[in-house]
Amino acid sequence: MSVTRHRGLTEPAADAAIDAACRNLRLPTMRGQFSELADAAARDQMTYRGFLAELLMAECDDRNRRRSERRIKAAGFPREKALRTFEFDANPAIDPAAIHTLASCDWVRKGLPLCLIGDSGTGKSHLLIALGTEAAMAGFRVKYVLATKLVNELVEAADEKLLTKTIARYGRVDLLCIDELGYMELDRRGAELLFQVLTEREEKNSVAIASNESFSSWTKTFTDPRLCAAIVDRLTFGGNIIETGSDSYRLASTRARAGQAQAG
Repeated sequence: MSVTRHRGLTEPAADAAIDAACRNLRLPTMRGQFSELADAAARDQMTYRGFLAELLMAECDDRNRRRSERRIKAAGFPREKALRTFEFDANPAIDPAAIHTLASCDWVRKGLPLCLIGDSGTGKSHLLIALGTEAAMAGFRVKYVLATKLVNELVEAADEKLLTKTIARYGRVDLLCIDELGYMELDRRGAELLFQVLTEREEKNSVAIASNESFSSWTKTFTDPRLCAAIVDRLTFGGNIIETGSDSYRLASTRARAGQAQAG
């Protein structure tokens, strides 16, 4: 198949043709950066192939960035948290190497669970959101939800005969992040519905939870001992358990700032 060549185009005509072609092919980055990259290529005496590679890589990089942003937005994180802003020095109970290993998302790829256990103010939610963000940036579908909100949604879905559809929706994401598990007692029905979600995901897709209660105290949340044991099993088998400790560095930071203010 021969390619039609348009010879003799003036610079303005060539720019207009490139602009139209990029619009037609939906290449917004190439359209926006073509002129700048073309001038740089001329200055650097790049080959045609080199210039084309730069142009295509710019489009791919920007497209990947936009996809990551969409996945992060779709995850529903309540606020932005990143590993680079986590203060490991303020919480020596947490091993930075272990967290950065988790950031590689190999556990998500394998469908393994993650449990972040510790008292309030020890960084559980920060790590949960940050690791979820890393997974979204790596191309995984992520969903963040508070435990009570998830249970309430499941109860409403059951009442409206939409439970199967709702469980399937939560089952499709690659990583389900459940925050604040253990803060409130769940009745038997709510606990059983949550168990169905965990069962749907077992050994297929990852679940990451943050809880302020140790596993031995989960009977406060899941009052049926057998159901509690089954849920703990679903969330720990083959997975990672990170204990963030009991010393609130958030409270310590607040006290430190108050002390500095009084000293000033």
